[in-house]
Amino acid sequence: MAEAQNSPTSGFAPAGGPPPVGSTTAGSIAVAAESTVVSRMSAPPSFDVADFPVPHGREEEWRFTPLERLRGLHDGTATANGDGVKVDVQAPEGVTVETVGRDDARLGKAGTPVDRVAAQAYSAFEKASVVTVPKETVLTEPIRIAVHGRGGTAFGHQVIELGAFAEAVVVIDHTGDAVLAANVDYLLGDGAKLTVVSVQDWDDKAVHIAQHNALIGRDAAFKSVVVTFGGDVVRLHPRVEYAGPGGEAELFGLYFTDSGQHQEHRLLVTHNTPHCKSNVVYKGALQGDDAHAVWIGDVLIEAKAEGTDTYEMNRNLVLTDGARVDSVPNLEIETGEIVGAGHASATGRFDDEQLFYLMARGIPEHEARRLVVRGFFAELVQQIGVADIEERLLAKIEEELEASVA
Repeated sequence: MAEAQNSPTSGFAPAGGPPPVGSTTAGSIAVAAESTVVSRMSAPPSFDVADFPVPHGREEEWRFTPLERLRGLHDGTATANGDGVKVDVQAPEGVTVETVGRDDARLGKAGTPVDRVAAQAYSAFEKASVVTVPKETVLTEPIRIAVHGRGGTAFGHQVIELGAFAEAVVVIDHTGDAVLAANVDYLLGDGAKLTVVSVQDWDDKAVHIAQHNALIGRDAAFKSVVVTFGGDVVRLHPRVEYAGPGGEAELFGLYFTDSGQHQEHRLLVTHNTPHCKSNVVYKGALQGDDAHAVWIGDVLIEAKAEGTDTYEMNRNLVLTDGARVDSVPNLEIETGEIVGAGHASATGRFDDEQLFYLMARGIPEHEARRLVVRGFFAELVQQIGVADIEERLLAKIEEELEASVA
């Protein structure tokens, strides 16, 4: 198993230890230096697509992405057409669901586009959906947002806003076939608690590029669970900032990458406020020729963010030959007055000792492999907290493992 791990108070590995970057394939390991978090983007954030050059694949933020498979989302040739996607929102009583125009002040409040596709999505959408949970409202049932592709190209914008001390669970379910570029904003008032489960269960030919922006209020708690199974190319960019001290962010991710699929998750947690916490755990399994998973985990602790406590981890399990993983954790710290900071990345095959232990107790090899993978994902599935979604994802994992065993 290849692993890069670091828990320093700077952006560099300790003397004699591995650097905090790993680029791993199923058969070999390459470790190289990376630029710092704040200098990795080719252009500053902007709502104007003209402020971003057309990417060519040599840029740091695009070097892992198969641009030729983005169906024109990156160079401006993609235009909304066909039926696009249908968005259906089911919300408990007391929740406000609105369709608003581009002039609504809540749009873009949680974050600014950081690449050309996100800016293109912001420039091209016509109507946005805003879901509001009033202050001090505690929901006992989840808000469910179904995004179903109907074969066309679409640009979207979604806002989830929680008032002070409100609590809610939101499930965003992506299905069908589409070429979709979108921005999703999460606005948490002081003391609010929001859990978001974003499921990417697209058809085989779908392309989904999205930036997720979370702005966390004072003493608020945000939990994101990203689950990616389907699609030809899925590239998600979750980003977190804090609007007041005491905020907490938990970012969990689970992905299962099949033959020919490209699944890319690029995260940035910016600790820009004192005494906030963040915890990132993403796990993936890969199988089949040209299955490619990319995980970029960036954490920036600004000079004013004293008392920060943060950790990020990525784990990948390669089930067959021909699969490739690129896992790049980055940690940049501008103050020494922190509680803790660290990151880790590991990629490997099945643990032969685990298989031997199970098989020595009479468990057939194919069943032992299932048990290992289910155990690998179990802690993340349990974070979802929505029973029907957990059952569906476990069934999906079983379905993927059937192909692996075969």
